[in-house]
Amino acid sequence: MEALLHYCWKHRLFPLRPLETTDHRSVEVIDPGLHNRHAGPDFFNAKVRIDGTLWVGNVEIHDKSSDWFLHGHDHDAAYDNVVLHVCSVADCVVKTSNGLVPPQVLLEVPPYVAAHYNELITTDHYPPCYRIIPDLSRLTVHSWMSALQTERLEQKTEAIRQRVKLCEGSWEAGYFVTLARNYGFGVNGDAFEAWAKSIPQHTVDHHRDDLFQIEAIFMGQAGLLDPDSIPERYREAALTEGYFSRLRNEYLYLAHKFGLQPIAYKRWKFLRMRPQNFPHIRIAQLAHLFYERRASLSQLVECTTIAQLEHLFATNVTPYWETHYVFGSTSGKKEKKMSAPSINLLMINTAIPMLFAYGRYKGDDTLCDRAFDLLEQLKAENNHIVRMWRECGLPVENAGDSQALIQLKKQYCDRKDCLHCRIGYEYMRKQQP
Repeated sequence: MEALLHYCWKHRLFPLRPLETTDHRSVEVIDPGLHNRHAGPDFFNAKVRIDGTLWVGNVEIHDKSSDWFLHGHDHDAAYDNVVLHVCSVADCVVKTSNGLVPPQVLLEVPPYVAAHYNELITTDHYPPCYRIIPDLSRLTVHSWMSALQTERLEQKTEAIRQRVKLCEGSWEAGYFVTLARNYGFGVNGDAFEAWAKSIPQHTVDHHRDDLFQIEAIFMGQAGLLDPDSIPERYREAALTEGYFSRLRNEYLYLAHKFGLQPIAYKRWKFLRMRPQNFPHIRIAQLAHLFYERRASLSQLVECTTIAQLEHLFATNVTPYWETHYVFGSTSGKKEKKMSAPSINLLMINTAIPMLFAYGRYKGDDTLCDRAFDLLEQLKAENNHIVRMWRECGLPVENAGDSQALIQLKKQYCDRKDCLHCRIGYEYMRKQQP
């Protein structure tokens, strides 16, 4: 497997015997080079000593040397600076586009590396590396967790940049879309994002002082003011209560005035969902947050403590929703505030990434540092992924740790990408006693 050859070269997992070229010249690897995951040679700026002569250049790796011609490297000037061709089977001599013949070295994957790799990608246990985790050094765990935490923030930053781009460069609108998406708490995330994108911010701003009109626009754009969106058993009650009709009439007027187009109500999911998470309640909470001017980026940037963030995201609903979960279905009166665990998730998935992304955009290291500091002050998430790693022996002390472990599972374990995981590296390089 070529990827495993790359791995062995990168981490110098060579056979015990000295390396030599196919024409029996000694090879010493001073520096394997920088791994290139894009077009061009596999490793840049490697340093190898061949028969006492130091060569600095690129290294290309294949399963078989004939793959050099199969991939067209003999006609590609990008490979003219290859100083060493590494392969597991040398079935021909290779040439560059300028006629030079790079030396070749045969490299075998050590049996213990191959065995451990096969075990990692085929084992039924999850995660497959669970046996080695208790033996990892604190330094290895800490450095890998820190890298994963940063990697996850960078990934979320890129998602935010794309939303800002779709919002014509408006960071304010991009923040609202990000906030709305995370109000979906996974299940309705895509629907909430589409809903938020359908709301022109300048239009709602004209009615920011009127909570009823904000709620009319928000519910209307969600498609939830379409009578067909109400379950048939509640429809008659909703139409006779009056509140639904008032909201619908207001929305129809504003939609005509501003040319609004709602998303399809069928995008919303309700199955196996707690009523507290129904889109009606979440949208009513967002309307309340928007009305109180606590859904703006400027307000977020001013927050420097966890307590300030908690206050920013703490919201309620209008009186109608204190006794309803959907239109027409009454329930006992209950304040439907955003719960503490939900606020914690909003801080982790919205506030922290937004501060980091906006700090990168503005070149403001203070905001980026604040994002990391706040993340380490927040409580860790309590989900099946975090519990799995905790049972394996990895520490979970704060939200930074839980975010790192979520990144580990989703980007490495789920993809069977053990070759790029530091725990996988520790596992594969460990020889049997």
